[in-house]
Amino acid sequence: MELENLTLTKQPLRTLHFFLLAMLQYLKRLATYIRSKGGLFVLLIVLVVAPGILLVVTDGLHKKHVQEFINYAKFVLWWVSLGVASSVGLGSGLHTFVLYLGPHIALFTIKAVQCGRVDLKMAPYDTIQLKVGPSWLDKKCSEFGPPVYPASAHSVRIPVFDLLPQIQLEAVLWGIGTALGELPPYFISRAARLSGSKSKAVKELDVSTSNEDGRVTSTLNQTKRWLLSHSQHLNFFFILILASVPNPLFDLAGIMCGQFGVPFWEFFFATLIGKAIIKTHIQTLFIVSLCNNQLLYLMEKELIWIFGHIPGFSATLPSVIAKLHAAKDKYLSPPAAVSSSSQMEGKQWNFSFTFVWNSIVWLVLLNFFIKIITSTAQDYLKKQQDMEMELVSDSPAPDHSKTN
Repeated sequence: MELENLTLTKQPLRTLHFFLLAMLQYLKRLATYIRSKGGLFVLLIVLVVAPGILLVVTDGLHKKHVQEFINYAKFVLWWVSLGVASSVGLGSGLHTFVLYLGPHIALFTIKAVQCGRVDLKMAPYDTIQLKVGPSWLDKKCSEFGPPVYPASAHSVRIPVFDLLPQIQLEAVLWGIGTALGELPPYFISRAARLSGSKSKAVKELDVSTSNEDGRVTSTLNQTKRWLLSHSQHLNFFFILILASVPNPLFDLAGIMCGQFGVPFWEFFFATLIGKAIIKTHIQTLFIVSLCNNQLLYLMEKELIWIFGHIPGFSATLPSVIAKLHAAKDKYLSPPAAVSSSSQMEGKQWNFSFTFVWNSIVWLVLLNFFIKIITSTAQDYLKKQQDMEMELVSDSPAPDHSKTN
């Protein structure tokens, strides 16, 4: 009960107090580790950090290449970090695909359809990044040149595999980050196994399985128990299948792999291939197809065939299709030039959408950090409680025979 009540909403000061104590404990461990590996860190600074700083602060012909390297480093770090944030935290991760990668893919695809060409980026790192937007987003299509892909009867349709290489790198980097974010549950569970105990998640599953009394359990718990009962099938291909589809239970799969001794490289390579290659490309191709008119075109053909066989509806079908085409063309058409007299009015309308979207992003970020603070504080309190229980169990029991 004490752990459940330790939240920022119920006990904010106490929760922040335990969170700060936990962070100080982590910093002390880090300082101790650095002192124990002092020679290695000094060698690393001398060989890597010092020459890097020297190249950045000095001028010369190398300045251009150094800046290009920094741009690529920021690009890689940004998308990998978003991937880690998406999968780390045992289900409480930040949904960065919905907030960042998905909108980026959609915006690029829509812009390519508007302009009829895919060479919009000035460099591979010309993407959405922290406080920086892509250069191609606000440019007019005339600045890129004439369309390369001609318009069909209703709109431009660019081949999916011409669009895919333009947004593939950031998608794969995000997928690599999601694979790295799945490692902490595996390592925690493996450490628990090596110490002769079970991880918290496996203990909870054991308790819930032993306490079954005929009550109807949720689908999630049933799936968790099914995974636990099939732990003997944890191999490369089983992990690959779990990692290749959107799967909220993959954290549990990582915990089970650590608990039941699946080798690290087998777990990591299966997770990396499933998340960074298979799953990422499935999600990317879906968004590209949706925004590239191809999926809409197939759906339109099927709807025309279905409604064409409905009596009384076939006569009005051409007018309905014409209205849908007009709405789609208006949505995907390049924005018209705005006069200076109507700029303020347009900014007011745009401000409302931007304000709502940014508010949603900040609320999700706030919820993410609240979960991190609460979880860290509860872990610290749990360790203190375990230490108190060990002291109580080790203390000798009172001898009541003397008092009698």
